[in-house]
Amino acid sequence: MVRPYRSLNGLIAPLAALMLSGCAASLRTSPAPEVLARPPSPSPNAPAPELPPPVPRPAPPPREFRLSPATQSLVAQAHTLQGRGDLLGASSTLDRALGIEPSNPLLWIELGRIRLVEGDAHQAEVCGRKALALASSDQSALGGAGHLLADALRTQGRNQEASEIESRPYMR
Repeated sequence: MVRPYRSLNGLIAPLAALMLSGCAASLRTSPAPEVLARPPSPSPNAPAPELPPPVPRPAPPPREFRLSPATQSLVAQAHTLQGRGDLLGASSTLDRALGIEPSNPLLWIELGRIRLVEGDAHQAEVCGRKALALASSDQSALGGAGHLLADALRTQGRNQEASEIESRPYMR
């Protein structure tokens, strides 16, 4: 048994040498890669090259916020509850709607209106400012948030601030 192993070992070494010599030959015959020329670096006193003016981006289309069917249903329930005098129920229903669409300014406006009816002008102001921040380019939502905020400020006796809000372009 010792013999086949020696003969196999004697065969492997020349076979490996033959394969390696073929690899080396193929490496020697392959063409050298081209060397890319580098542009010369500008001298420190040379003026900077003029860049073309940036291409202006088109303004994004105005966004109009809408209520999803689920939040629309909850807002309708809140109005019904408010009409019955159940302000706590209306408030909690709007809180559920905000859990579904927390970045919808229309819901913040609705909640702010409830807060005003409850007599919590400070919380109505918070809701109005939140709605104003979320409304971005929706003119209708901006106007609704602005009116809510102005009403909340007036209720707190901050008439000058309310007038400033009402003089903003989105309030017209």
